[in-house]
Amino acid sequence: MIIYDISPADTPFLSAIGKSKATGTKHEWQTHSLTAASSTNFVLEGDDATTDAATVTGRVYNYRAISDKVARVTGTQEVVNKAGRRSEMAFQMEARMKELKRDVEKILLENNASVVGTATAAPECAGAQAWIVTNTSKASDATASAGNGTDAHTDGTARALQESFVEAVLASAWTNGGAPTLGICNAFQKRKFAAFSGSSTKTSDGDKTKVVNSVDIYIDPLGNEVRLVPCRQAPTDVVYFFDPEYVKFAVLRDFKTQDLAKTGDSERKQIIVEYTLEMCQEKAHAAIYDLSAS
Repeated sequence: MIIYDISPADTPFLSAIGKSKATGTKHEWQTHSLTAASSTNFVLEGDDATTDAATVTGRVYNYRAISDKVARVTGTQEVVNKAGRRSEMAFQMEARMKELKRDVEKILLENNASVVGTATAAPECAGAQAWIVTNTSKASDATASAGNGTDAHTDGTARALQESFVEAVLASAWTNGGAPTLGICNAFQKRKFAAFSGSSTKTSDGDKTKVVNSVDIYIDPLGNEVRLVPCRQAPTDVVYFFDPEYVKFAVLRDFKTQDLAKTGDSERKQIIVEYTLEMCQEKAHAAIYDLSAS
């Protein structure tokens, strides 16, 4: 027999970004920006050199999070005919791993502030919306986060996605030196891109029975080329534009399987991961917040 499962398990954001090594429960990194370009940088012939003021680096951090999934299988479940699988534990562990990766994907994209953690409160890492503030579009009554992971964005009145929002945030990213190439959004917002003026002409690709009504690559007036990827774990009211080079999945303990103590006629295994979101440079990314999702 065959077990049919159509539950989505894809994690496009986690799959697209790089991985870095965290070395502590408070993961730190540094950011830096060049001084503004000058139109008056002229010096006298033979003049003594003058030292220019250097821009200092910024030291930022994100606390780690710990996520897990635990499978439990009784002795009976493991030995009876399972109609479609040999090992109940192997089946359960495969399912738990998929679930855990989806949880991590959702956490990394959430509007969540970092929490250091205590003996009674679990540590939490700040998600993307708590970081990206420079190149954004938000409702007029919304309150932006501080942009350092310590607090969350406060939602305002929901607005329909407009092409002008997209152009504005990508232009802002370009002005600040960014070049986002990955768009992450849920299905509703992805469909909205198909209504933009640049995609108003539908194509049949030479087949009269086939109509293409999809925007998979968005190119703005400045030449920013963004691949739009629908993500089931993305917030419903946000469209993100990431430069994957400047965001990392920082791992303190990578996905690991371990046996738990046996306390009776059952077996338990745990999959655990300790990680955080490393927003290497938030100015490299852009986002549109406070979008209507219906």
